[in-house]
Amino acid sequence: MKKVGVAILGLGVVGGGTYKILEEHREFYKKTHEIDIAVESVLELRKERALALGISENKIASNIAEVCSNPEVDIVVEVMGGVEPARTFVLAALKAGKSVVTSNKELYCKYSHELEKTAKKNKCGLFFEASCVGGVPVIRALLDNLQGNKILSMTGIINGTTNYILTKMTNDEVSYEEVLKEAQKLGYAEADPTADVEGYDAAYKLSILSSLAFHTKIPFSKIYREGITDISIEDINYGKKLGMVMKLLAVGKNGENGIEVRVHPAFVKNAHPLAGVNDSFNAVFITGDSVDDVMLYGRGAGALPTGSAIVGDIIYCAKHDNFNYSTFSNSEEADPATKFVTNFNSAYYIRLSARDKTGVLSKISSIFSKNNISVAQVVQENDKRANGSVPLLLITHDTFEKSVNKAVEEIGSKANLAKVESVIRVIS
Repeated sequence: MKKVGVAILGLGVVGGGTYKILEEHREFYKKTHEIDIAVESVLELRKERALALGISENKIASNIAEVCSNPEVDIVVEVMGGVEPARTFVLAALKAGKSVVTSNKELYCKYSHELEKTAKKNKCGLFFEASCVGGVPVIRALLDNLQGNKILSMTGIINGTTNYILTKMTNDEVSYEEVLKEAQKLGYAEADPTADVEGYDAAYKLSILSSLAFHTKIPFSKIYREGITDISIEDINYGKKLGMVMKLLAVGKNGENGIEVRVHPAFVKNAHPLAGVNDSFNAVFITGDSVDDVMLYGRGAGALPTGSAIVGDIIYCAKHDNFNYSTFSNSEEADPATKFVTNFNSAYYIRLSARDKTGVLSKISSIFSKNNISVAQVVQENDKRANGSVPLLLITHDTFEKSVNKAVEEIGSKANLAKVESVIRVIS
């Protein structure tokens, strides 16, 4: 029976969950995979964490050099998060001939070119399933199961914190600020929630996933990013009346004109499978040229779901002697031959505070028409404001972002016509 020694760097939520899975399932893996996976070393500054998990003191390393020089360690699991010292530690492990499994989306997004080059040079494996969408096996699906397809598009809810916040705002009709405070108390949101609520976390993941899906490097810098901090309960409620729900989406498309990659809030029509993905659950909706539509759904975070992805990579690494690397040139910057689309094509929800006067709607329609925007739906709400304006809701057919921006700018310049309150993309 093959024996595999594992070292875990960091015993926080995910590291602790990974250790628990490996220990509790050790006999199961022996029986089902004929592999004896043993945790031979851990690197954790808070020694009491390791001891509380039942790890013997002689397996607690005090520095990365001890881990790298340990002949019993074959695979190093990095679950520390952040860029440094994780980057330095992972590079040290690869240079020492150890394969690496990581859950670190920021590290892999920003430095996969450097990590992969080092892994190749030292004939090591580099695995990162847990870096994106927790326990949902989307990376393995893209690398193995869907490789017979040209992936045309990928739309995902890939950040659990923002999905929880938007779900609570929708169901309980409370403001973003109130839900954020609750999410922080419950541990769903960090004390500094910027990475989640401003879309950075989702953009890191989209960079990784779209690079794999479209077989070309998609750097983080190429991703349009917009967070949820300006989303109002008013728009969420109007969206519900119109049969739509608000989500933070990561969107990647590979079309004739090039690749578009964007993270932003969007209304999802109730008929779409992503509309029912609530709370901290995640999902990725993929369209391939042969398979058509596929949706992967599950827990996007947490000790055991993420640990599940990590252990899956450990087993995969242990059972494969030949390691695969990127199907594209994994450089720091995008391939100069790759074209990126920035004038996105989408339907739009536009909310105006319009003057309640004859001819106003006609003038607004004229501005849209002049900018080649076709309006699919118009709803005028009856709740007249103190200044005499009324809410006017418009849903456009698919149109171009620049056209919408021009129309919105022109409407905004006419003080006696209407005020543009919000512009939100719509996914049908």
